[in-house]
Amino acid sequence: MDRKDIESSMLRSIGYDPDSSTLLLEFNNGAVWQYFDFPESLWYEFESAESKGKFFLREIKNQYPESRVG
Repeated sequence: MDRKDIESSMLRSIGYDPDSSTLLLEFNNGAVWQYFDFPESLWYEFESAESKGKFFLREIKNQYPESRVG
């Protein structure tokens, strides 16, 4: 899955695979997490959010099955 680097106080890069509905987030501390069953429509909202960190805390954290991969 391709990730794109972003400017955020919380996140370093973000990526999404629509075929598997998987969101991939790399945090500034180096941790990489996958979030499963993530709706594609929410990906577009997240991608265009002014503050991706606030969006993550409000809409993603503890809302979807997750797994640390790095």
